[in-house]
Amino acid sequence: MGRTLPSATQAFLQEQESFSRFRRALRRSDQVALDDLFVAARQHLAPAAYASHALPFEIFLLAMLLEEHKVVLRLRRHLDELRSTNA
Repeated sequence: MGRTLPSATQAFLQEQESFSRFRRALRRSDQVALDDLFVAARQHLAPAAYASHALPFEIFLLAMLLEEHKVVLRLRRHLDELRSTNA
């Protein structure tokens, strides 16, 4: 018997394609930002395959949020280091 659910990669590509019209309607700078978010989500396709209980797009949004939060944490650490060296 074949697979009944698409793989995480297939689901990701389908979700990304479903936003193509939305992407085209955005300003160029926003298109670049959206593309970066999808790149961030793509980095987590292997873990996404294990989260079969959730909706695929929820997983991709969480992956995007995870990558953005890592940037925030990195910037906070850098800011704390700058503050400690200037104090």
